[in-house]
Amino acid sequence: MTTEPTTPTAAELHPAGPRLVPADTRDSAQRGNADFGAPLVPRPSPGRESVKFDFPGVEVGTAEYTEGPTGATVIHVPAGARMHIDERGGAIGLLSSDKQFTHAVCLAGGSLYGLAATAGVNEELLRGNANRVGWNDLKLASGAIVYDFAARDNSVHPDAALGAAALRNAVHGTFPVGRCGGGATASVGKIEHGRCEFAGQGAAFRQIGDVKILAATVVNAVGAIVDRNGTVVRGNYDSTTGTRRLPALDYEAAFAESGAAPATLAGNTTISIVITNVRLGDKELRMFGRQVHSSMHRGIQPFHTNLDGDTLFTLTTDEIDLPSTPSRLGAHALTSVGLGAVASEVMWDAILSSAL
Repeated sequence: MTTEPTTPTAAELHPAGPRLVPADTRDSAQRGNADFGAPLVPRPSPGRESVKFDFPGVEVGTAEYTEGPTGATVIHVPAGARMHIDERGGAIGLLSSDKQFTHAVCLAGGSLYGLAATAGVNEELLRGNANRVGWNDLKLASGAIVYDFAARDNSVHPDAALGAAALRNAVHGTFPVGRCGGGATASVGKIEHGRCEFAGQGAAFRQIGDVKILAATVVNAVGAIVDRNGTVVRGNYDSTTGTRRLPALDYEAAFAESGAAPATLAGNTTISIVITNVRLGDKELRMFGRQVHSSMHRGIQPFHTNLDGDTLFTLTTDEIDLPSTPSRLGAHALTSVGLGAVASEVMWDAILSSAL
């Protein structure tokens, strides 16, 4: 369930002048976090709209530095959740003290420097737990980052203060989407430098009976966002014709003409999370995550390239069992196939909502 969407303006999607500048071609110093005359102040990051979800025990918070703009999104599970991390692509940026359990996941901009936001989430978890450090009191945070510097002219990045602010802002039931949080300056369709468009952060929620699935993603991909009709809805935009096309067509044409391939830009990542309340074994959780992550190539084309650092956090709160009554699909079909199939559709909805 979402609020009524608002349509981005042409200026927002296609800002004048070069939209992407490779960092290694810049010949002047960039303004960073300490160069604005005063400490940066975390600001609210509400996005264009929000996706509503009913998942007790899960909270979501966002914060941003408007000077970037860049931001962080924190998914907080106070009771903790078992987790599997699926890492793909050629440029992973990840921080996790335990890849099998977590209390919070931070999705942030700022490339490697933005991993400091996850450290801030850890500090805030400690403060929120009255600074208790007994073995059973320790709180764990994990995080991943996107490279969002190419679409702006500064090196402002999420830091510990911003990560802590995003966690403090966490509430149940509302997931901001659009250009906000970790997706504040996300962009897609970077087949040529001039063809990218801004994307952002997306989310979707589905409940079927007692089964709950919450999916979210920050889409900062080299690929374009594609809907279920096979239409490119964001990225690889040709300003001369006002149209978008599948990136594969550009590469196919380059191969056929034996000419230079499009100048595809490095520095891309899609970072995502899927949470369910279904009790899954360790192997089932791992395979569930792989199934969902693999499915995302339908909505992002191309995906998992050597120029991307795609990461999916798969969490379960282990609250319910799926029915195990044998059916024509087999006794375990609901667990091993059905849950992943449904969650894959929820993730596609999340991808599409990032393009609002």
